[in-house]
Amino acid sequence: MGAKVEESVGWGLVGASTIAREWVIDAIRQTGGKPLVVMSRDADRAATYARANGIARATTSLSTLLADEAVDAVYISTTNERHHDEALAAAEAGKHVLCEKPLALTLSAAEAMVRACRDRGLIFATNHHLRNAATICKVRELVQAGVLGAVHAMRIFHAVYLPEHLQSWRLHRPDCGGGIAFDISVHDADTARFILDDEPIDVVAQTGKFGLSSHGLNDAVMYVMRMRSGVLVQAHESFVTRHAGTGLEVHGADGSIFAREVMTQRPVGSVWLRRDQTERPIPVEHENLYVRALSRFHAAMRGLGSPTADGWDGVRSLAVALAVQEAARSGRRVRVSPAGLASS
Repeated sequence: MGAKVEESVGWGLVGASTIAREWVIDAIRQTGGKPLVVMSRDADRAATYARANGIARATTSLSTLLADEAVDAVYISTTNERHHDEALAAAEAGKHVLCEKPLALTLSAAEAMVRACRDRGLIFATNHHLRNAATICKVRELVQAGVLGAVHAMRIFHAVYLPEHLQSWRLHRPDCGGGIAFDISVHDADTARFILDDEPIDVVAQTGKFGLSSHGLNDAVMYVMRMRSGVLVQAHESFVTRHAGTGLEVHGADGSIFAREVMTQRPVGSVWLRRDQTERPIPVEHENLYVRALSRFHAAMRGLGSPTADGWDGVRSLAVALAVQEAARSGRRVRVSPAGLASS
C-alpha cells in the first residue's frame, strides 16, 4: 500500500536546497501541499532554513523525518550521490518521492530507486522541470501535430553562466556527481525525448574546461545524439557562457520551429514557426513550471494521471548523461545503455 493521501499533502524536504527555497516550497503550497519538516546534515543550516521558509520542524536525521506519519511525500534535493540511499529509505517508509536529477550516479542505482517505489505502490517522479514549460509543451504540440512534416534535426542551446552561489560541488566534486553532463545533459536529453516522443540511441561528444571546473570535471560540452527515428539532436551546454542565451530549434521537411530563452526555470520565452517563406509567432500562455509539476504530482497521488516526468524518464536521461561522459572520454560513438530504455 502507498502512503495515505490527505487533502493537504504533508511534505518532508530532504535537503535544505536553493531550488527548494526558490521554487519548490512555494509550488507545494500553491497546489495543496504543506512542507512540514526539512532535513540537513548541518543542524544550524536546517534550523535557519526552516525559520526562513516557514517550516515548522528541522532535523539532521533522515529516519526522524521519515518516521513522521504526517509526511506523505518527500522532495529529495541533496547532492547527487545521496539520492539513491535516501529514495530507498523513503520507499521503505511508504513515502511518495519527487527526486532531483540525476537520480543517481549509475543506472543500476537509479533503476533500484524507481522499482522500490513502484513495488510499494508509491509515486516516483523526476524533477525534469523543462517539460513543464508552456513553451516546451507548445513545441511538442506542434511537432506531434505534424506541422513540420518529417523531422530531421533538433538543436539545443543550454550554455549559461553558473551563478556564483552554485559554484561549489557541481564544479569541484566528482564524488558528489558534479560536472556538466549530470547537471544539464540530463535536462536536455529529457527535453529532446519529450518534444520528439523518441529515444536516443547513441552519442558522440567533446567536453572542455574553460576556467571554472576542477578535479577532472568539465564545465562545457557539445554532443550529437542519434534518435531511434534517425533524427539528429545537437546540444551545446556550458557553465561558463555569459551572453549566449538559451533556446532550441526543430527542423523538418515542411518547416522549422525556433524557441528562445526557454531552457530556464522561469516561465518566459517565445516560440516562432517558419514555413512557406513566412515566419509567425506562436501564442504561449506561460505558467509556473513547478506549480504545474506539483499539481500533476499531487493528482497522481490521488490516482489521477501521472507525474509530468516519472522515474523511468529519470533513468533514461541518466543513461544519456553517462553515454555523453563516456563518448567524450573515449572519443568514440557510444550507445545509450539499453537498461536506460527499460520501462518496467
